[in-house]
Amino acid sequence: MDASGDGRNPRGPQAHTRTRTRTRTRTGILLSAAAALVAAAVPASASHPAPAPAPDPVVVDCFSKGQVRPDEYLLACGDGNNRLVDLRWNTWGPKTATATGTDMVNDCRPYCAAGRFRPYPVTVTLSDPQPWPDRPGTQRFATIRLLYTDTAPAPVPKDVTYKLVYDTPSPTPTPSS
Repeated sequence: MDASGDGRNPRGPQAHTRTRTRTRTRTGILLSAAAALVAAAVPASASHPAPAPAPDPVVVDCFSKGQVRPDEYLLACGDGNNRLVDLRWNTWGPKTATATGTDMVNDCRPYCAAGRFRPYPVTVTLSDPQPWPDRPGTQRFATIRLLYTDTAPAPVPKDVTYKLVYDTPSPTPTPSS
């Protein structure tokens, strides 16, 4: 403004336009610089979310279905003469799972079809998670440990470990003629 107070710019209307243009240019440059600083300050990892943690392993049942914290688990898939029941899972994690329950075992006396199922209190531990080839991205427990808390079914020891995963051998290549 000039000293007369009439609101006119003594340098003329073109000077006023140049001043506005310079102010807008400076503002644009400052905003661009601020945006560049913010972008440089944010770590690259912040722009990509971390992958979700892998789900806990499953225990594969006799029907090739993955189970998590099952209430029952059939140990004898062929004849059904050994089943874990009333399982109460204390833990289920990425390395192990632990439950208490009852192992119902057919005594097969005088033979299995006429036998009676007998209850044996047991602590069950699943361990040794391995990739499940049928389900990419899923792990399955490969080992089960049964610790009988009272008596064990004869002739089974009081503390026994079984493999749950058996590697299927690859087919043997046959020579072509």
